[in-house]
Amino acid sequence: MPLSTVGSLALLSLIVAAAPAAEPVPGSFTLAQIMGAPFPSDLTAAPAGGAVAWVFDTRGARNVWIAEPPEYRGRPVTSYSGDDGQEISELAFTPDGKSVVYVRGGEHNRAGEVPNPTSDPAGSTQSVHVVAVGGGAPRVLGGGASLAVSPGGDRIAFVQKDKVWWAPLDGSGKATPAFQARGDCGNLRWSPDGSLLAFTSRRGAHGFVGVFDPGAKSIRYLDPSVDRDGEPVWSPDGKRVAFLRVPSSPAAREFLRPHREGPSWSLRVADVAGRTTREIFGADPGRGSVFREIVAPDQLVWADGDRIVFPWEKDGWTNLYAVSAAGGPPTLLTPGAFEVEYVSVSPDRKSILYNSNQDDIERRHLWRVPVAGGKPVALTSGAGLEWSPVATGDGRAVAFVSAGPKKHPAPVIRIEGASERDLAPGTVPADFPEASLVVPDTVIFPAADGLPIHGQLFRPAGLEPGERRPAVVFFHGGSRRQMLPGWHYMYYYRNAYAMNQYLASRGFVVLSVNYRSGTGYGMEFREAVDFGARGASEYRDVTGAGLYLRGRPDVDGARIGLWGGSYGGYLTALGLARASELFAAGVDIHGVHDWSDWFRVVAGDDLGSKNAAAARLAFESSPMADVRTWRSPVLLIHGDDDRNVPFQQSVDLAEALRERGVTVEQLVFPDEVHDFLVQAHWIQAFRAATDFLERNLRK
Repeated sequence: MPLSTVGSLALLSLIVAAAPAAEPVPGSFTLAQIMGAPFPSDLTAAPAGGAVAWVFDTRGARNVWIAEPPEYRGRPVTSYSGDDGQEISELAFTPDGKSVVYVRGGEHNRAGEVPNPTSDPAGSTQSVHVVAVGGGAPRVLGGGASLAVSPGGDRIAFVQKDKVWWAPLDGSGKATPAFQARGDCGNLRWSPDGSLLAFTSRRGAHGFVGVFDPGAKSIRYLDPSVDRDGEPVWSPDGKRVAFLRVPSSPAAREFLRPHREGPSWSLRVADVAGRTTREIFGADPGRGSVFREIVAPDQLVWADGDRIVFPWEKDGWTNLYAVSAAGGPPTLLTPGAFEVEYVSVSPDRKSILYNSNQDDIERRHLWRVPVAGGKPVALTSGAGLEWSPVATGDGRAVAFVSAGPKKHPAPVIRIEGASERDLAPGTVPADFPEASLVVPDTVIFPAADGLPIHGQLFRPAGLEPGERRPAVVFFHGGSRRQMLPGWHYMYYYRNAYAMNQYLASRGFVVLSVNYRSGTGYGMEFREAVDFGARGASEYRDVTGAGLYLRGRPDVDGARIGLWGGSYGGYLTALGLARASELFAAGVDIHGVHDWSDWFRVVAGDDLGSKNAAAARLAFESSPMADVRTWRSPVLLIHGDDDRNVPFQQSVDLAEALRERGVTVEQLVFPDEVHDFLVQAHWIQAFRAATDFLERNLRK
């Protein structure tokens, strides 16, 4: 039976339990099985010795694991149990390598509430913990996040309610405020000798980099300006601080126009004692004038030879450059038309480890390049995917996460050029259906305007010649994301990949679309003309995907559905609103339905009072503008503590569809956030989605 069917006079009722999907067909698998393997994240290396640590999320129970030389056989050092929705992040070793610090619990919402996705009557907290690698119970050091351990290992600084606190690591005293400063403080970085603490102070449209001197009990801001200064890093001698200067611009405005160029960003170096600051690099006008981030603890790396490594899109692709701390022309370290993503530095600071899609635009592989320049060396290749490379503190090994089309992501290590070794053998459950998974094909099809669009096609096993199956199009969120022909490096999209495999096991042809405004294909593709609230140009990719499937001999063109979450939910709703004749049904998970209202609530940017034309265009680029032509049934799934897309977006859409007699079903998770923190909620959502698609797309 439907979860709820809404006609012109019926009411939507809140449903918190999904009807189970039909029993799997013979030879297939369950959602619990395909999502049962532990997902690794936060891989990090001890500063000395060869130990590495990471977080394993096993069916919603998150724990810290460690592996030490020479055996490198992983073991847990925490013992949290149950699918409680409590994240573990910011994993780091203490300087002596004998303990690991981490943050447990999620960030506050706009009302100051910490995520409590299980609706625990006792509530939940976000706190800083330390645990000994040799064993013992973790200790809570204080409430907060954004932690930074002092180089001497005697204390830890962290941010609590936008202010900086600190506490002794040995538990000899309670956490106390380190200092008082205006603004939203963060990005804490100790000087190499531990005598000073650099930080950022975000103050609305501008931000400062400050240095706190505990001995002198003073704060000094480095060359304050009207811009957004951030990402401070110390020189190895502790005398200078390098930081980014980015011209002020509301962050949410990225959805209002393509950022192919703008006021140029720069790198500055401050002499802390001498109180002088100077620009050592300024991005050229045009391409690369808008700063593009990498995935790393710091956007800047102060490397060997007094050189600073940084990302730049000078050629329209995210690459790494190095410049002397004294200034001068930058050196391109990673030349080519590809995207650098995860970045780390070797212990001797002479080389950079990174992953990219160089020579394989649909995948991620590992590379190493000297900071002084030279040809990058490939560390991995092939049909698999690799990310999060970190060199061990002894310089003898590289640890990373390895995955494939069938192989689930797993932490591995490669010691001095030997083949990779699994850091946690035996942790993938015996019933994980690796052998039953399909290898998706990489495909390219034309959008409605002819733009080539990349995707992955999941074809169900046992498909007979001439047989036509129902099909589903998947849109990722972001939109700054790229889906891959294998297990993904982000938890949300790891789950989406599992769902696409599950739908294929149920007999659907599944097309995962890397639509314009996503990553992986260069700046011009990402910063697409008229995308998002500026004109929804991605809709051409939505219709192109539908027409591509309709033209395939293995797809029944009358039975094509859509599904996606967040930005993918937005495109799902847009496809149903504008092309119900092409798409027979859709599953919209916490999608944006009215851009103009999203800007007002999330970004605090009331476009209507500032720019009526922009507000009108934002609304016209939204599904709510076209509900009058929406005919196909939809399943709405949303958590009501969503901090990215307000729950009201689904409430308003449901009301508008109700008035027009469109069939609406719903699944609501009280107290759940945008990226569902409870794995049972993911499984429940995917079961409901599968059931909905089977009922509406099967003959």
